Amino acid sequence: MRELELMIPTLFGLEGLCADELRRLELPEVRAENGRVCCKARLEDIPRVNLNLRTGERVLVVVGRYEATDFETLFERAKALPWENYIPQEGAFPVKGHSLNSQLHAVPAIQGVLKKALAARLGSKYGMETLPEHGPLYQVQFSIMKDQVTLMLDTSGAGLHKRGYRAVGVVAPLRETLAAAMVLLSRYRGKKPFCDPFCGSGTIPIEAALIAKNRAPGLNRSFSAQKWKWLDSVLWLQAADEAMDKEFQGSYDIWGGDLDPKAVAIARSNAEKADVEDVVRFEVADATKFHRDAPAGRVVTNPPYGERIMEKREAEELYRAFGSAVRTLPEGWRVSVLSSHTEFERTFGRTAEKKRKLYNGMLKCDLFQYGIERRRT
Repeated sequence: MRELELMIPTLFGLEGLCADELRRLELPEVRAENGRVCCKARLEDIPRVNLNLRTGERVLVVVGRYEATDFETLFERAKALPWENYIPQEGAFPVKGHSLNSQLHAVPAIQGVLKKALAARLGSKYGMETLPEHGPLYQVQFSIMKDQVTLMLDTSGAGLHKRGYRAVGVVAPLRETLAAAMVLLSRYRGKKPFCDPFCGSGTIPIEAALIAKNRAPGLNRSFSAQKWKWLDSVLWLQAADEAMDKEFQGSYDIWGGDLDPKAVAIARSNAEKADVEDVVRFEVADATKFHRDAPAGRVVTNPPYGERIMEKREAEELYRAFGSAVRTLPEGWRVSVLSSHTEFERTFGRTAEKKRKLYNGMLKCDLFQYGIERRRT
């Protein structure tokens, strides 16, 4: 098959990080757009990107792009694309997607027209009036933005944030892709101590351990495209071997603490599922009493936000106490805190040196980043 184009949707704010990851994987023509990153690729890159990507949500193969302002054009241009190169006679091909700022905006109607167009094309090529669709999944995705239609196939299946280690979570879990982004933005590389005093189910320390070990986050899960006929299974094995060959072996100081013993037990279980239980430890601990004597390190954490009025007051008290605890750390530590609270800096007790807008699902947050200043005597 000829050169492919991949589209990687991301959480807003993570496009640059995802683009950097693709460049490190040596993919050509990488460009970041709002909420997504595009690049060129070869067949063997589909397994490589799925296995290795930390901050992208899924890996889509672009089948075609065109402009459409009416349903007839939408149908005919979709029907003209070579779907038989991708979807076999028995393949299941449901259609889903979104439309923004376009004349065609009724998503259910768009889905229906595109489904008919693909069925007409494949039925004609395979000589069948009705396609069985009892085979592997070839999920079709569409994106219509300002009347520009992009039709794609989803190679990932479940989103890439589903690494396979978090079978059980806690209330308001942090998406794994966002946790990995927070670790990367802290510039943690595995050499210094790493701490999350509000660890919950352990997502941030586990992602830090995967980054420290240079372990591909997708090694413990499966992907839709593993069942596709035109993507040789040998390519998946080669990509897994390549990823495992690049893993680091070493000793790391990665710690997570939480007041809830159940959360700590879940975090330990999740670390085992992620194969990082040997490099990350979890303890029942009070974040308001957090302290470390090491001369330098990283704190990356996601404390409770407090969305309701009473919870908001409690959250502010927690931020105030945690801010006081953090200021006891030696100079050389850097602290990154994710919060949606508009008054976070005031309650924490200090204005952030850097502030980066991120999204936890649909919730707009900021990543507040601090260096610990030398205390005057």
